[in-house]
Amino acid sequence: MNTRQLSAEQTQWVVARALAGADPDSVLAPLRAEGWDEQAAIDAVQRAVTAYIERNAEQTGLPLPVRVPVPVASDAAALLDGGDRQVQVLASLKLPRVLVLGGLLADDECDALIELARVRLRRSTTVDPRTGGDQVHEDRTSRGTCFTRGQNALCARIEARIARLVDWPLDHGEGLQVLNYGPGAEYRPHHDYFDPAEPGSRVHLARGGQRVASVVMYLNTPGRGGATTFPDVHFEVAAVKGNAVFFSYDRPHPMTRTLHAGAPVIEGEKWIATKWLRAGRHD
Repeated sequence: MNTRQLSAEQTQWVVARALAGADPDSVLAPLRAEGWDEQAAIDAVQRAVTAYIERNAEQTGLPLPVRVPVPVASDAAALLDGGDRQVQVLASLKLPRVLVLGGLLADDECDALIELARVRLRRSTTVDPRTGGDQVHEDRTSRGTCFTRGQNALCARIEARIARLVDWPLDHGEGLQVLNYGPGAEYRPHHDYFDPAEPGSRVHLARGGQRVASVVMYLNTPGRGGATTFPDVHFEVAAVKGNAVFFSYDRPHPMTRTLHAGAPVIEGEKWIATKWLRAGRHD
């Protein structure tokens, strides 16, 4: 194993470049110019950045970051390979890590999910932070239903596509949740991760660990309203049939800037399907 070490000056420079969001190749290039082996340079840079993150988390009392789902192609790619379908990259943010995806679902898949869910709808709930159970809450005024993972051929196909797109194990995902928002219905700003400080989170963390990413798929296009908003960064994703928004969060903390909301529907109705990805196997 090659364990060539960076000097103190090199480490300081590497960390500063990483914090500035420098392109990885621009960080590696000076090391290669000094005669470093490519893999040794990559390993040394990763160790330096990881050590900095761990020290910073310990000093500030923040949770440590974890590995999260990522797109299967570079940031410059206009198309992602979903296996059975090419998906467009319409927009990409670094912090929070957000991808707006065009054509994740076909029109007939959207229509079929709506029809499967329509007869099963009930008032949506949120997680009770004290018990971990479900509770009806005024912040969430949609109706919805849940499908188990792979419950039918359509769910299985969509779940396999998502797993391929973001390079995440299929069994690390929850089943699809389909939601219907009528006029005025909304989901006020919230985070999708389970707050480890709340006693009710233990129930959910025991079954697959923490949530690390979300995929919100739009099954129709409302007349007006219904966008997915990210208030911390003033970003808004329009609800367009077949499109989706993916976002990941590497720790259960507001610093991920993944606070988001489903804006009120002003005209018509909104249908979405949500897929949450976990850190571990979810059963």
